[in-house]
Amino acid sequence: MEQAEAHAGAHPSAEPAPTRGGLGRLGGFCARHPAAVIAAWLLVLVAALAGRHLAAPTFSDEVSLPGTASHTGAGLLATSMPQAGRPSGKVVFHIDSGTVAERQSALDRTLAGLRDLPHVTAASALVTSADGHTAYTTVSFDEQLKHLGHAYTTRLDTATEPARAAGLGVAYGGDLEQVVREPADDKLSEGVGVATALVILLLAFGSVLAALLPLVTALISVGVGLGIVGIVAATVSFATSATTLAGMIGLGVGIDYALFLTTRFRQDLIDGRDPVEAAARTAHTSGRAVLIAALTVAVAMLSLYACGLSFIGKIGLAATLAVVVTAGAALTLVPAALGLVGRRIDRLRMRRPVAESAGAHDGWHRYAGLVSRRPWTFLAIGLAVLGMCSVPLLSMRLGHVDAGADRPGSSTRTAYDWIAHAGGQGFGTGANGPILAVIDVSRTKTPATRISDAVAGALRDTHGVASFTPVKPSADGKVFVTTLTPTTGPQDAATGALLGTLSGQTLPKALDGTGAQAYLTGSVAGQADFRDTVGERLPIVIGIVLVLAFLLLMTVFRSVLIPLKAVVLNLFTTAASYGVLVAVFQWGWGDSLLGLSEPVPIESYVPMMMFAIVFGLSMDYEIFLLSRIAEAWQRTGDNRLAVGEGLSATARVISAAAFIMTAVFLSFTASPTVVVKMLALGLAISVIVDATVVRLVLVPSAMFLMGKANWWIPRRLDRILPKLSA
Repeated sequence: MEQAEAHAGAHPSAEPAPTRGGLGRLGGFCARHPAAVIAAWLLVLVAALAGRHLAAPTFSDEVSLPGTASHTGAGLLATSMPQAGRPSGKVVFHIDSGTVAERQSALDRTLAGLRDLPHVTAASALVTSADGHTAYTTVSFDEQLKHLGHAYTTRLDTATEPARAAGLGVAYGGDLEQVVREPADDKLSEGVGVATALVILLLAFGSVLAALLPLVTALISVGVGLGIVGIVAATVSFATSATTLAGMIGLGVGIDYALFLTTRFRQDLIDGRDPVEAAARTAHTSGRAVLIAALTVAVAMLSLYACGLSFIGKIGLAATLAVVVTAGAALTLVPAALGLVGRRIDRLRMRRPVAESAGAHDGWHRYAGLVSRRPWTFLAIGLAVLGMCSVPLLSMRLGHVDAGADRPGSSTRTAYDWIAHAGGQGFGTGANGPILAVIDVSRTKTPATRISDAVAGALRDTHGVASFTPVKPSADGKVFVTTLTPTTGPQDAATGALLGTLSGQTLPKALDGTGAQAYLTGSVAGQADFRDTVGERLPIVIGIVLVLAFLLLMTVFRSVLIPLKAVVLNLFTTAASYGVLVAVFQWGWGDSLLGLSEPVPIESYVPMMMFAIVFGLSMDYEIFLLSRIAEAWQRTGDNRLAVGEGLSATARVISAAAFIMTAVFLSFTASPTVVVKMLALGLAISVIVDATVVRLVLVPSAMFLMGKANWWIPRRLDRILPKLSA
């Protein structure tokens, strides 16, 4: 390669005027008119929260997978056996001493009450366990359960009151969890995260006002973001975890963005600049980094739509809305607050203000010098740490976390336990996840008895099938249906293996030569199809995110090697966070600290969600670090000096930002929702690993090794790329 082709061969000696760019002018305007800008944001906050309240948002975890076996089977049921295909759930009755049959009169009144409820089409006869301590009825509805709302639980409680009055315990299970499970209350998690962030900000800044400013502006932006998510949810049904995830990410990046801007502003004040000029310059320099970082997060999150599953794409949309609002607040509300506070930002201080860097001989410069002398050693150590964290990834098992992992004492967990092993002689864990086998016989001339006998015989000989109902035809004779009970629970790996055996071997062999086709459906089969679909499409999402991130960073930094290094190192970060998730949730290392009573599989869509979020958030730190390195490189043309200056200027603030975001994420591990716990822990691990091992060890060592080649880009490519500088 020719040095003449290096993009940064010419490095200007003067910095651009702070108001030359649009962001600089915007920041200066907000700093000069702080009261109006802050008042406008407060009005938007009130309007967004009021709009959310009036819009009555809806949330649902229902997933539709057209073209899969479970979807086809459900469609056949809906056509030929509408009653069997309707939404349903279980109402479970239990007594420790005596039998439920001794309270038959109360149970009869309860069943009658259930059948009289709005939207209930049927309540089946009681199915009683062998020891007589437990019984359940399957209640069918003419409405999707998600549409009934949590308030419907009161109607269920009223209908089942006779059973309770007779001394029976009552719990709701199966798909009724969509009704009875209360929306997650994450106020405690948010409070802990905010309090921890405040402590870290106080330690980082040593000033009360400097610590409060990022926190207050972030809270305002998060409130607006969640209000907008709620308004959009009135027309676009988000997953139940979407709001929590949006709040978690919005709070984390909101504090981070405000922290980076405030740190740069304080440095300019220390350098003697006027507060309005400092705010304008901050928006012109660090503000552009915030804009590019937010754009990267948004691109990564919206790339989730590429998986073709709207359920996952909408979660990404909710997070994107929160990030866009926080970025908008960082570019307007934060400069306004900085302009309002001005030089008083350090008045209520706990210690002497500290600048970004103490000069060419501060600790971070000395550390950069050490890395520059032993780059291969630091690179090897960093990769070894990430490699060790990534080892558990090799045994990752995707699945669905069932009600057995719900909070002990909750209605769904109680129903699960009673059905599984109440008194030691329940129905078995497999009864919590029955599998429906639907045989399409509309195109066969084989006698019905031959088909039903062949299927029954094959099921009897299949390991893992505890029991099954008689293989019976529908009224129109177009399908045969049987309900199978596995020997293992819904989230057990053996149940997943059984589904594969049934669909790939047992049923095809039993129906060979008949022209009939079998489909497995129901919640368990649907979750397995969802898992397989997500697994197949994960590489597509990864590929799109990598390509888009590479192109964006190449355009921003006018380099080929820098974006290549960034995407490779971020893959290592993601792998390490996956490994920790497997060790904690799947292997059970410390799962009791998270309130889990047993190991669980990794929720099928968590790796895809985590990849997009981790990649987007890690690029935040990458952009903030590289933007300062690029500034120094353009000014000096010395790669070693540029890396040292960039590291010295950002290491302290990146470390503080990472600790804050980690604290925010870890606080959400207290959420009662297991998926939120997974995402929170995974994101916390990824942020702390990225901000320490990657950003402070691997990035500088790799950039020292690559030297001036860091800034190489072919001239022709440089000419065709749009001008977009961080």
